[in-house]
Amino acid sequence: MHMDPRTFTRTILAALLLATTAFAADHDAITPVPRDAKWMTRHDAMNARVKEGNVDLVFIGDSITQGWEGSGKAVWKKFYGERNAVNLGIGGDRTQHVIWRLNNGNLEGISPKLAVIMIGTNNSGTNTSEQIAEGITAIVDQLNNKAPTTKVLVLGIFPRGETPEDTKRQVNEKTNAIVSKLADNERVFYLDIGKCFLQDDGTLSKEIMPDLLHLSEKGYTIWAESIEPQVAKLMAD
Repeated sequence: MHMDPRTFTRTILAALLLATTAFAADHDAITPVPRDAKWMTRHDAMNARVKEGNVDLVFIGDSITQGWEGSGKAVWKKFYGERNAVNLGIGGDRTQHVIWRLNNGNLEGISPKLAVIMIGTNNSGTNTSEQIAEGITAIVDQLNNKAPTTKVLVLGIFPRGETPEDTKRQVNEKTNAIVSKLADNERVFYLDIGKCFLQDDGTLSKEIMPDLLHLSEKGYTIWAESIEPQVAKLMAD
């Protein structure tokens, strides 16, 4: 079939534009990927704990979540020690790493009453708010598919940086505005406790986050106390 040269050119350009748009839609925040050997060791350890069963509550996240085993250890014992809780946090994780983990054993064979998600701050230096929100959405979708009876509590990404002008904090806030729409208040719930960590002027105290990112014991106390009413309700304690 003969095609006019101008029509042919437009067809080729349209195809290239379509391909470029499709490629642009793919980004690292939603592309599952593992990390290094040390990371894999913790991942395997979490899988081993999950295989033991008796899991009613999981916390999914990065170093802030893993920190329940550090600065937050005493607080964890007080609030979650009798709740068959498992910490699925790994320091340095981004959304793409959590997506990989959930596809590779972190949820295998379990149906917790509740999963608490707080992830995305490590993406804030390289991804847009929209991309991070896509990553979090993918994680929620995984939980819906792999653990359909599990309630999901998505936490707004915690504030970071000393002041409201901090660039990464602003990325996180825009992400939270998007992610909040995931809540259907039947299986998926959203809660933003960020203001609980801040001073009245919006600044972040090093008493709460010594490095303006990771929580102190006081910070973990605020976290646990702030979500407790929702956790108790969703777990039907």
